[in-house]
Amino acid sequence: MMPWPPHRYTGRMLIRPRIKHCRNCGTAVEYRIPPDDNRERAICGACGEIHYENPLNVVGTLPVWGEQVLLCRRAIEPRHGFWTLPAGFMELGESTEAGALRETIEEAGARVEMQGLYTVLNVVRVGQVHLFYRARLLDTDFAPGSESLEARLFFENEVPWDQIAFRTVRVTLERFFADRRQGQYSLHCGDIA
Repeated sequence: MMPWPPHRYTGRMLIRPRIKHCRNCGTAVEYRIPPDDNRERAICGACGEIHYENPLNVVGTLPVWGEQVLLCRRAIEPRHGFWTLPAGFMELGESTEAGALRETIEEAGARVEMQGLYTVLNVVRVGQVHLFYRARLLDTDFAPGSESLEARLFFENEVPWDQIAFRTVRVTLERFFADRRQGQYSLHCGDIA
């Protein structure tokens, strides 16, 4: 889950590079509050285009085989070598579910049956929303893709909790195992501080 577009953050708030030129005509933009709005936007003085900057969606799955979950060990930064669920940035032209399925194939080489949206987690400080779907593995014929060092099934007591790459993945796994013990799965929404 690489940050894109490139950005940095200082402690609490995301700092993305400011838009400098209009995507429509190439004229330099200026930041000001448009009429009927409440925050600064990049506005083109030539064609009047208002450029909105919005959060990015990260989509993925929680693939399950019996009592085990499938995790991937990251081959890329950030968090190289740490474990994660198969996930990545949603692409234009796909739904959140289609993107989650694509990422599962790309990162784990896994065939799954999608079982519904499971967690929606806002990561405000980096301008992202993470959406994970429960998924049932159709077989154990999977293999790591180019962004993964390995893909492996874990029982709950085997999950390398101290090596989980992202808080959204940890929260999703914790909710899943708790729901499984109760025998009932529901949608979980929240904010990651």
